[in-house]
Amino acid sequence: MTLIEKILAAHSDKKILSPGQFINVRVDMVLSNDITAPIAIKEFKKIGVSKVFDPAKVVMVPDHFTPNKDIAAAEQAKMVREFALDQKINYFEIGKMGIEHVILPESGLVLPGDVVVGADSHTCTYGALGAFSTGMGSTDIAAAMATGDVWMKVPPTIKFSYHGKLGKWVGGKDLILYTIGDIGVDGALYSAMEFHGQAIDEMDMDGRFTMANMAIEAGGKAGIFKVDKKTLDYIKSIAKRDYTVYEPDADASYSKVIEYDVSKIEPQVACPHLPSNTKPVSKLSNVKIDQSVIGSCTNGRLDDLRLAAAIMKGKTVNPQVRCIVIPGSQKIYLEALKEGLIETFINAGAVVSTPTCGPCLGGHMGILAAGEKCISTTNRNFVGRMGHTKSEVYLANPAVAAASAIAGYIVSPEEVK
Repeated sequence: MTLIEKILAAHSDKKILSPGQFINVRVDMVLSNDITAPIAIKEFKKIGVSKVFDPAKVVMVPDHFTPNKDIAAAEQAKMVREFALDQKINYFEIGKMGIEHVILPESGLVLPGDVVVGADSHTCTYGALGAFSTGMGSTDIAAAMATGDVWMKVPPTIKFSYHGKLGKWVGGKDLILYTIGDIGVDGALYSAMEFHGQAIDEMDMDGRFTMANMAIEAGGKAGIFKVDKKTLDYIKSIAKRDYTVYEPDADASYSKVIEYDVSKIEPQVACPHLPSNTKPVSKLSNVKIDQSVIGSCTNGRLDDLRLAAAIMKGKTVNPQVRCIVIPGSQKIYLEALKEGLIETFINAGAVVSTPTCGPCLGGHMGILAAGEKCISTTNRNFVGRMGHTKSEVYLANPAVAAASAIAGYIVSPEEVK
């Protein structure tokens, strides 16, 4: 069996599983946020149960429209807060909160071998820890909160192998953008993406989180990495419960095997209006930008901020560009502060926000007007994703986003270093 099949078999009391089977699966964590939780709460109350199946295995994170951007957002956050306090579930209030897919791993709420379902499409992020994690609708999440299990079809697995060593300024964001550009936004439709190879073995955890996060942009049901020493080092100080490490069998059956030589890959930019519309940064010229966003559940971690700060140190954001930096969590914000990264950003003329999803979904903290162009470390660039339907979003890694903020147009980091 593949890695995903091993985890799902263990959570459904099956000795063996194969793609296409329908199973009931026990879950280790059920997640929702300030947009999706209110719907789940309403549906949960219709079921007729008074308590969630296990308060320790349910978490709600207000991160999309928080700090509350308007009255409607405040009402949604209030509903989530009251439900969470009444149910005594895991809940992250302002001051302790962050972007859900950043704070769950750093809080030790998700561990290797877990099954995690969330009312957010980027729940697939936790595959970086060797967990099966996937997004579901709010009504499914309501049922999971009540029963502790979900009904699903076992996905086929595509094996992706990345051979060779990464070039300068190339990281997890570039590998996943390159992959999506190659296979398309439906290239892994309802499939698990299992990541392997020398480049993956050498990649840090933040890069792995980025790749797992964007499996959904390829249509994937999940993205997953094998657990290795880097994974275990990451969780050793935060794991507060037992966990199980699973390995894919040597003779596992994959629906497809796709291989890449990463030494030939340069920093990638996904042009409007699809994550699959990718080009090497060197192929873009004179694309003037109005805004640069560095953050999100894709690239708001400490290594991302370090990379951006290394580019921006001693330099100034172009006067015609708004540069917005959003740490993924309060912990990351504090570490960035201690390391002097926040000072670097502010001295360069960027604005630094409290942790929030904010502009990624066109929520707040950086909405685009008609005709404006933004380069962003976020995960989607669909029409109207970050504001006006006549705006444009370009996706890139933090180094490219930082360099472009300085230049005023999309450039390689090499051009400003």
